[in-house]
Amino acid sequence: MWRLGMAGASRCRPQSAIRLAPAIPSSISSSSSSSSSSSIPQRLGCPAPRTIIISRPVAGPAPLVSRRFLTTHSSGPFEPLRPPTPSSLGAPRAARSFRRTRRWGRRALLLSAFLGTAYLADRQLYASGIARSLRTFGMGLLVATDYKLNFRAEPLPLIGSKGGIPELHRRSAERLSDLLRENGGLYLKIGQAIAMQSAVLPAEFQRMFARMFDDAPQDEWAAVEKVIRDDFGGRSVEEVFGVSFAGVEGKGVMERTARASASVAQVHWARLPDGREVAIKIQKPEIAKQIGWDLWAFKVVTKVYTWWFDLPLYSMVPFITERLMLETDFENEAKNSEIMRELVSKEPSLRGRVYVPPVYPELSSKRVLTTEWIEGTRLWDKEALTKPWLGGYGKGSMGVHGAQLEPPDMEAIRRELRENPHSQNLKPERAEWRGRRGTGGLGVSTKEVMTTMIDLFSAQIFKWGVVHCDPHPGNIFIRRLPNGLPELVLIDHGLYVYMSDKFRHEYGVFWKALMTFDNKKIAEITQEWGIKAADLFASATLLRPYEGGDQQLQKGMLGALDSQKTASQRHYEMQQRMKQGIRDVLADEDKWPKELIFIGRNMRIVQGNNAYMGSPVNRIKMMGQWASRSLFEDRNLPLRQRAINIWQHLLFKAVLFMSDIAFYFFRLKQLLGRGGGMEDEVEARLKSVAMEFGVELQHDVFEG
Repeated sequence: MWRLGMAGASRCRPQSAIRLAPAIPSSISSSSSSSSSSSIPQRLGCPAPRTIIISRPVAGPAPLVSRRFLTTHSSGPFEPLRPPTPSSLGAPRAARSFRRTRRWGRRALLLSAFLGTAYLADRQLYASGIARSLRTFGMGLLVATDYKLNFRAEPLPLIGSKGGIPELHRRSAERLSDLLRENGGLYLKIGQAIAMQSAVLPAEFQRMFARMFDDAPQDEWAAVEKVIRDDFGGRSVEEVFGVSFAGVEGKGVMERTARASASVAQVHWARLPDGREVAIKIQKPEIAKQIGWDLWAFKVVTKVYTWWFDLPLYSMVPFITERLMLETDFENEAKNSEIMRELVSKEPSLRGRVYVPPVYPELSSKRVLTTEWIEGTRLWDKEALTKPWLGGYGKGSMGVHGAQLEPPDMEAIRRELRENPHSQNLKPERAEWRGRRGTGGLGVSTKEVMTTMIDLFSAQIFKWGVVHCDPHPGNIFIRRLPNGLPELVLIDHGLYVYMSDKFRHEYGVFWKALMTFDNKKIAEITQEWGIKAADLFASATLLRPYEGGDQQLQKGMLGALDSQKTASQRHYEMQQRMKQGIRDVLADEDKWPKELIFIGRNMRIVQGNNAYMGSPVNRIKMMGQWASRSLFEDRNLPLRQRAINIWQHLLFKAVLFMSDIAFYFFRLKQLLGRGGGMEDEVEARLKSVAMEFGVELQHDVFEG
């Protein structure tokens, strides 16, 4: 075996070398060779190698190989060009196997395959529910850690963040807002609930979470078709609704593009063969796959936050998750809708003023809800509500009292479909009531609109105990009756709370006690509900400062604020006290009525609607009257008790006369341009008190 040089040879192994050199006298070659080749082995104590010089003619410059040594090992006399024997090479060495590298490579490959399979399975089976949950856990842990480190009067050295508590709130709100919007579905519902609970979270959260009310992206038509086929035994859209997308005579028509899209479902317009125009609400297919994981993640995060921040929050989670689960069940929504429709029709004070669209059960399922199509104006379009009516004297909006809408030109629609099967704008606009220039409106009074709304939701809370808990402006339509009065149309009946007779009665007594400053009765009922901070809970119920109690909590908070402290220290101290106030309100988690979560949501939205309309009515007085009235109209009470309640109701109405004086005083100031309406003044007072508690209220989440 030949090698270049002598580096690979054994230390004391006999060696001989062959060197190529130019043809020179042999004497010179031998001496120079001996001296150069024997010096290194001799110093190592080994015999000198034998070197043989092979000369060649000096015809030109020596090639590069002439400067190298070709060494061969030998255990005996030199034999030219003979390879060494195996025994002379020593013991063989095993080749490097790289076992550790291969082991870790296999592990990385298996892990990649496992994660890839899990990702695909999660995406197909759970619509990325597991990935969404992991994303939620990661972001929740990040936000919780940030608060643990930086929610303090003075930042920690080295690791503390700049900007103080307001900056901490801002970046946490941004992180959570981005998380909810990225996850979508039920997470958007949670974000909307947060946006409307301004007395719970800082102002930075309110400003960030106001974006939760934007329309959600709609699903593709193929996904819509699949939901309908799955829920109706494999029948197609054409077979279920009797429509045609090719303009077939005798068939109805339907738009493939949704007219509205929300977090859970989207709504399509259709005209059935019998002439009925319907709104087909179709649940997004991913919701059914995601809801289990989403609610589980919500429970886990709330459980961790309850333990980490020492706040009694988790006790409310089972009730909230149950409501959210029911909200995705359209059969339950249909039941709620029919119950409310029947209650309204039996209430003389609301009959003809409130309309609940009928549900068509033969065209509905657990994920598909078909109801009457409503032509009306959304509550948030205040300009369209108040502009002059140009639709003709003695006429009202199309469809009032459930009248059938004027039929569109079906021949033109079918011709359009035959020429362009993918045409989408099939529904007629029906804007004649706006006039030729489109400058008209319904011409209704905002006072009448809000009177009807407060009567409706007060009856739900105090008389029926069946409460629609999502009355935001998108779920309320207004139509004009022939007599010029407004008709309120209530839709989206998925989120309901059913109050027990005992709790409904107690809540009515509590509201009446708030209006008459009956602190003994307030303390009695709040103790029954496991609430310690009666003053704070009373203010939260009225959505204005309650001034009839002893103000013990508020005085304690104000007394703890030292003027010598820095602004950051005072901010921290106030929010710590507010945290204690929440603990006091939720003192006994077993006694605390969970229905209060959603009843408070209902009242908060109604108050926001009244403020948006310019505070045209005295909301608190009207709700107090309904609370007192429900006590003597309650047929579950003994006759003697009802008679006593009638007398007390007459006295109560006399007391409320003082509330009217205050209302008209603020109304006069508003008309003279010297201030806002009563709701605006109440809002200002509530904000002032809230600031003392370390909370900044943001009540304009619906504007725009």
